[in-house]
Amino acid sequence: MSLPPPFTKETAHLKVKKAQDLWNTQDPARIAQAYTPDSVWRNRGSFLSGTAAIEEFLTAKWAKETSYTLRKELFAFTDNKIAVQFWYEFQDKNDGMKWKRCYGLEDWTFAEDGKMKKRHMSGNDITINEADRWFKDGVDVNEVPLSASHW
Repeated sequence: MSLPPPFTKETAHLKVKKAQDLWNTQDPARIAQAYTPDSVWRNRGSFLSGTAAIEEFLTAKWAKETSYTLRKELFAFTDNKIAVQFWYEFQDKNDGMKWKRCYGLEDWTFAEDGKMKKRHMSGNDITINEADRWFKDGVDVNEVPLSASHW
């Protein structure tokens, strides 16, 4: 995921969508390569550093969260930082395969080569019914309408 800083509105938007597409692969080894070797993460209450820890974290995440589909949207940016709003849906293996949606924000800081050196994520899960799902099979996550109440 090159696209190194400094970012313009266009390159920041592209960076966000490339990250969205990469995370939707659910391939922890491939995703971890988008981060610097010493990348620092805060993911809710988890704090970790380095690509090996990122890969381990993501492997555990998707062992619990199945049927995962994510959408990210650019919120704001500066020369080497991007803020993102995101929504994802998943079935929770640890909660009877209930459908859930996570809403949240991330702030990212990038190294000169375009790899992410810091990722801080805050998110909240809600339980949803099958009928309330946005990201059903076959939909383009970028085309799902989100009302103002979800921004």
